[in-house]
Amino acid sequence: MTSATASTVRAATDPDTGTGTSTGTGAAADSGPGGAAGPVLPGAGGGTQQAAAERVWGHLRSLVLEHNERRKEVADALGMSFFRVKALRRIAAQSYRMSELAAELASDRPYLTLVVDDLEQRGLVQRTQHPTDRRCKIVSATPAGQAAAARANAILGTPPPALLALPAADLATLDRITSELATLAHED
Repeated sequence: MTSATASTVRAATDPDTGTGTSTGTGAAADSGPGGAAGPVLPGAGGGTQQAAAERVWGHLRSLVLEHNERRKEVADALGMSFFRVKALRRIAAQSYRMSELAAELASDRPYLTLVVDDLEQRGLVQRTQHPTDRRCKIVSATPAGQAAAARANAILGTPPPALLALPAADLATLDRITSELATLAHED
């Protein structure tokens, strides 16, 4: 964040959602339960590091899930529930056995069968016999399914205006930090 931006943003917690918000002017503050504020010291351990991590996580959640919710937009654009969109996007990325898809989506198999039935009726996926295991079906996307998944990915991949408004240096810093976070998350 640029020094001008840092001096005009104060972190607060929205009491209704428990997420961080940016308001007012002044130095960055450490808001915890009950609105208690205190400075966040770089490199400090203990509660300060925890509070800073919680505040950052709250801001990220708020940015992605509250202020730039794209799931409804995608569901409306494709005319189906977001879970169906999620299943279609996975299937478009690679073909799956039904059991593998259920595990990938953390869904029970009977419900997933209903979802895939619906996607198949819409002409977005097809089931074929597994080449070596006659007990299994392989689900793959049709050309229409690939196009619908690409449309969903385009909507979901559109950056929010607040991100586009960041100065180039701040965006580069955020890119570096989120890349590191993604790497660490994949190692867990």
